[in-house]
Amino acid sequence: MWWQAVRMLGLVALLALVVGALGGKVAALGTVFVGIVAMLVYQLLNLHRLVEWTYAPVGSSLPPGVGIWAHIYYDLDRRSRTSVDLRERLTSALDRFHEASQAMPDGVLYLAASNRIEWLNRKAEQHFGIDSRRDHGALVTTLVREPEFVHFLQAGDFTEPLVLHSTRRAGLTLLLQVVPFGDDQKMVVSRDVSQLEKLETMRRDFIANVSHELRTPLTVVTGFLETLIEGRDDFSPEDVTNFLQLALDQSLRMQTLIEDLLTLSALETGAPAPVEECVDVADLVHSIAEDTRLLSNGRHEIDAGIDARPGCARLLGNAKELRSAFANLASNAVRYTPAGGHIRLSWTCSEGGGEFAVEDDGIGIAAEDIPRLTERFYRVDRGRSRETGGTGLGLAIVKHILSRHQAELRIASELGKGSRFSARFPAARLGQANPAARS
Repeated sequence: MWWQAVRMLGLVALLALVVGALGGKVAALGTVFVGIVAMLVYQLLNLHRLVEWTYAPVGSSLPPGVGIWAHIYYDLDRRSRTSVDLRERLTSALDRFHEASQAMPDGVLYLAASNRIEWLNRKAEQHFGIDSRRDHGALVTTLVREPEFVHFLQAGDFTEPLVLHSTRRAGLTLLLQVVPFGDDQKMVVSRDVSQLEKLETMRRDFIANVSHELRTPLTVVTGFLETLIEGRDDFSPEDVTNFLQLALDQSLRMQTLIEDLLTLSALETGAPAPVEECVDVADLVHSIAEDTRLLSNGRHEIDAGIDARPGCARLLGNAKELRSAFANLASNAVRYTPAGGHIRLSWTCSEGGGEFAVEDDGIGIAAEDIPRLTERFYRVDRGRSRETGGTGLGLAIVKHILSRHQAELRIASELGKGSRFSARFPAARLGQANPAARS
């Protein structure tokens, strides 16, 4: 590059010597002056073109050059292309990072110094109620006004995560972990643990309920046995028989509870589905109706209606599980219908599928209790359920059995006017000749 500059000066000097030899010293000096001015104008012109190029969009082509400027433009163009390639790679990497962050199931929030919002993904927007565009640069503590969260950030001790129960959205529980990095920057990772917390609460309630349900009959059995042991000579044979019968009843109640717990556990843990067969629904419903009459012992009017049309009398499923589900619905109707009431069992078919229903004119259920009826140990009337031998697990078992048969439990009830429990099966399970025909 310098060699080209020296060569141009040499050409001017040579030209000046030639002109001086022909026209004298003044002509030679004039030639040198004109040559230097021309070189200066050329350099200024190229400098102007270079400055204009710096204002052009990134990636614009450099102007053409001659001599030394061709080398300068070539070097600049090479560096420019290298910078553009590097910028494109960094932009692509940043875009991939943002896409990955947006796809994460957890919320990600970046905070600059003083806890100002730099960036967050969509999940964090949902968790904290923040708009990434509107709230960029704002103090996070002015937007997320949860006292626990504000104190957590201000304390600066992030060795343990924070479990935050949102006051903005009922039922939302977040597990927050803060990771400091860079120059007083922080990354806040938020995870929705509402379902996990709900499951933990259900587990605690389940243990408490099982303990309570077993403690009551055990207390009765223990009390009767202790009474008989301490004063067996003070009681008549009739009293002893009565005490033993009551103790037996409580023992049978505990046995029923344990059997229901084992059944429910097998259903909830995804135990392999039993072998399915073509069940004669008419025989099944009539059999359950007879069992219901025996359970009622003449206190209720019980009848059954069967849709006997071709293609409706058979249902693909496991007979034992279907009997358990249908019998649970029927026995509940007996328990919660006062003496003299009416209970109807029915099996009907339509284009949408088949339906087994149990209707009664009993005490009914309040609207707010209906969504919780299939929860384990949930009872509308705990005292009455225990008196009638209920374990609080029947509808939970029904729900799981129907789910295994692609069926749905529907409940309609009005307090004081009776209830209707129905199990709706898809049309694909009706009229099957054998399990292999199932679609």
